Amino acid sequence: MSGWTKLLIFLLILGGIGFLFRAKIEGLVFNLTTLEVKVERVVERNASAVAAATGTSANGYIVAKTRAALSADTPGRIVEMNVREGSTVKRGDVVARLYAEEYAASLKRAEAEVNVARAAEARVEADVRTFEKSLAALRSAVVAADADSVQFEAGRKLAQVSLERAQALLAGQVDTIDRVDRAQRDLDEATARVASSKARRDAAAQSVVEGEARIGAAQSAVAEAAARIKSAEAARDLARATLEKTEVRAPFDGIVVLKDAEVGEVVSPNSQGGSSARGSIVTMVDFATLEVQAEVSETSIANVKLNGDARIYLDAYPDKPYAGRVDRIWPTANRTKATVEVRVVFLDRDDKLRPEMGVRVVFVDDAAPARDDDPKILVARDAIVKRDGAAFVFVLEQDRVRERAIKTGTERAGRVAVLDGLVPGDEIVVSPPATLRDGTRVRRQGS
Repeated sequence: MSGWTKLLIFLLILGGIGFLFRAKIEGLVFNLTTLEVKVERVVERNASAVAAATGTSANGYIVAKTRAALSADTPGRIVEMNVREGSTVKRGDVVARLYAEEYAASLKRAEAEVNVARAAEARVEADVRTFEKSLAALRSAVVAADADSVQFEAGRKLAQVSLERAQALLAGQVDTIDRVDRAQRDLDEATARVASSKARRDAAAQSVVEGEARIGAAQSAVAEAAARIKSAEAARDLARATLEKTEVRAPFDGIVVLKDAEVGEVVSPNSQGGSSARGSIVTMVDFATLEVQAEVSETSIANVKLNGDARIYLDAYPDKPYAGRVDRIWPTANRTKATVEVRVVFLDRDDKLRPEMGVRVVFVDDAAPARDDDPKILVARDAIVKRDGAAFVFVLEQDRVRERAIKTGTERAGRVAVLDGLVPGDEIVVSPPATLRDGTRVRRQGS
């Protein structure tokens, strides 16, 4: 075989190998002749991420300032449950009832005892009125007896004078002994009438004393009856209060967020570990008092001002900001977390707010509300090139980069808000080499 033939065969073999491995050879040549760059895809950030890049931010949860786990004031078995999770209740509404037949019977008995005590008081008061009327009659009898005594004493004195006159006339032999005897008889009769009237008067006075004693005793009985009424009323009130303890009522307007017991279960306000009794029946929250509990880093707490403005973003709905205000800053820090607790109240609210929802709070320096045209694009600070006061980035188009001017906004935490010049989906070069120019061929890092 001649030399030319061998050369031709070698060239054919070499060409075949080149054809088979053309793609790899071209890739190797491309890698050796082009710059390797790190590329980042532009995405549209939600409102909370943008806000976090323009102000001090902290994560937290929605909590309720007014929250209560309701329990009965007395142990018992639940016989009626009037609410479920999500039920809206007003202050004073009966949430649940416990078995109460024994307490109801005790209340009826106590009410009956009150009625008996009141009837006894009415009876002794009637006795007092009767005795007072009798006493008035007895006093009238004493007055009448005094009048009779005065009249009879006057008659006796007149009879005494008549007797003395008759005796003087008899001594002068002017009158007879019969006249003297009649005058003596009249005097004796008048004296007897005086004695009788005094006896009646004394008897009437004694009756008055006895009547006053009866009235005093009756009035003491009235006081005793009144005391018995108060005692019976106190027992009735105690029985009523015990019965009312079997009704679990809402202490404020709110919504039931958790039901801890069911009909048939036993509940007790003093439930301890190991006891089968439930401690609470339901948990309710006043949604009008929902606020944010946020943990702010110690290094950022200086940027949080009491009564300062804040924007609240729900993790579930990150694109909608809620206006808020810093209400309280805890006077102590958490040593373990190196954070300070901050409470933020909602200035506007809707039905999307739920207790224990995760949120992000952004503390702003001004009172300006969140705007719908806030920037939604954030890029790495290292991707921006500044030249002659203008800012631009290198946008990757296939295997070449193109310079594109952009308008930048605020910067925070290594991210810069882009107001104009980029759209979601663009791929930009991060930390571009100093030799990179418009139109330069490049390859992605790691490709």
